[in-house]
Amino acid sequence: MIRKVDLTSSTVLNNGVKMPWVGLGVWESKEGGEVENAVRTAIEYGYRHIDTAAIYGNEAGVGQAIKDSGIAREELFITTKLWNSRQGYESTLQAFEESRKKLGVDYVDLYLIHWAVAGKYLETWRAFEKLYKEGYVRAIGVSNFQPHHLQDVMDHFEVLPAVNQVEFHPFLTQREVYSFCREHGIQLEAWSPLMRGGELLSHPLLQQLAKKYEKTPAQIVLRWDLEQDVVTIPKSVHEARIHENAQLFDFQLSTEEVEQITALNQNRRSFPYDPDHVTFGLS
Repeated sequence: MIRKVDLTSSTVLNNGVKMPWVGLGVWESKEGGEVENAVRTAIEYGYRHIDTAAIYGNEAGVGQAIKDSGIAREELFITTKLWNSRQGYESTLQAFEESRKKLGVDYVDLYLIHWAVAGKYLETWRAFEKLYKEGYVRAIGVSNFQPHHLQDVMDHFEVLPAVNQVEFHPFLTQREVYSFCREHGIQLEAWSPLMRGGELLSHPLLQQLAKKYEKTPAQIVLRWDLEQDVVTIPKSVHEARIHENAQLFDFQLSTEEVEQITALNQNRRSFPYDPDHVTFGLS
């Protein structure tokens, strides 16, 4: 396991760029005060990694919070994503510029293709390579790609995806994707790492481990991510939860405990989206 000691601890991507292991996700965080407060709070608590997307509709709020934070731009790691309806070469370049302006930054640290739109994602990747080579993006990657999508990109292009961000939690451990990414040096990143709470966090095993380590079940799950060298971006707009989600560095799960949590897998997705049949968000 790669050593992780605090919120500034980073993985090194396949192009040498450092990416913090833990970040704040802002999906469903409302544009304006809500997302601005969440991002400002996270930065105050030591987060340096913020993950947004064009479809979230809150890039401007993220950008305002970054500006207000007083933290130097180079100390922050900002991710945004290209939505399905904007895929294609020219439309990707235009969409990126719109996102960059909303964020109010000169460059984005990581730009992701949100979903693998059949017949479009290769042309989209060509535009991503252009943005990367011209220095507008420090790293490029994908989200919700299956191994065959990744292989397709690798077969056609020079630049390997640096990151694959997928739904990843103890009820959906994605072992094929996990293994493929590790084999090819692609950093796996977990979205919805807590499966929106509820049933997952009430599981007896997680409750038991939480009691043992004097942590919450959510902290156990997030530490499980880190034990597997998976970047994690829990989402919250509540100060107490944002703070709680950062308290992951003063304990470690045993190898056996990690395996027990992994064995909870049910191949269950939180959202009814099939990565192999992306028919939504195209218009």
